[in-house]
Amino acid sequence: MNYHTPVLINAVLEILDPAPGKKYIDATLGGGGHTTEILKREAKVLGLDRDQEAVDHVSKYQVSSIKKGILTVVKANFNQIEEIAKEKGFGQADGVLFDLGVSSHQLDKAERGFSFQKEGALDMRMDRDLPILASDIINNFEERRIDEIIQTYGQEKFSRSIARAINIARQIKPIETTTKLTEIIQEVYRKKNQKQKLNPATRTFQALRIVVNSEILNLEESMPQTTKILKKGGRLVAISYHSLEDREVKRFFKTSQNLRVLTKKPIGPQPSEIMQNPRSRSAKLRAAEKL
Repeated sequence: MNYHTPVLINAVLEILDPAPGKKYIDATLGGGGHTTEILKREAKVLGLDRDQEAVDHVSKYQVSSIKKGILTVVKANFNQIEEIAKEKGFGQADGVLFDLGVSSHQLDKAERGFSFQKEGALDMRMDRDLPILASDIINNFEERRIDEIIQTYGQEKFSRSIARAINIARQIKPIETTTKLTEIIQEVYRKKNQKQKLNPATRTFQALRIVVNSEILNLEESMPQTTKILKKGGRLVAISYHSLEDREVKRFFKTSQNLRVLTKKPIGPQPSEIMQNPRSRSAKLRAAEKL
């Protein structure tokens, strides 16, 4: 199993233009795919990830890069990016990369609970030190609050019906697995005689993941920090996978007085990339340069 296939790698490399002596921060290290390509060009990288499994994985297969001092790996949430960058000598970075969302490894590992296609516990924590699991939300939050979460962060038109169905089901037995939650959602769609290309559980799972990991809040907190650690002419690249992330990146780029937007429209994957890596199909890349 491939740990994670880097998305839009050619566009990332073209915009960041890594070269010997340059410094980059990979704020979402994941499987290290983007970082590996930057290291091949003899640049230095500071890699952050809140998932200990990702940190361990990259630390294991990039031992030589770490020993050479060209790669520094830190387990951290990217909302700490300014503090860590300055601490590790990356306070004047040539580029910062955010590849948002879930890695292939996280999706493929059933026990992490990110995928509605595999049976596992309703976990969904990117950082396993986080106190709240998806199952805590599903089984303990008020029906009204669950409706609000699914509607706001999943943009799910049947959020109220799904929240109601969850509330009824959990009174009989706690909802503990991804497959059970998926069944409940699919039944709501069946009763409404609704068919769609996406699995009916897609939006609800997205909403729960966003809330469990405070994804939008972390993005809001971290983006302004990047302008403080990029050198003049340094570049910020953000790859998002759903409209809420993309909207926040676009808003920040538009309102920041320290950035010049490089992408009038977001860059998406070519058909050939989508064929090789279907999970890249919704990717949108935006980039800006520090003034």
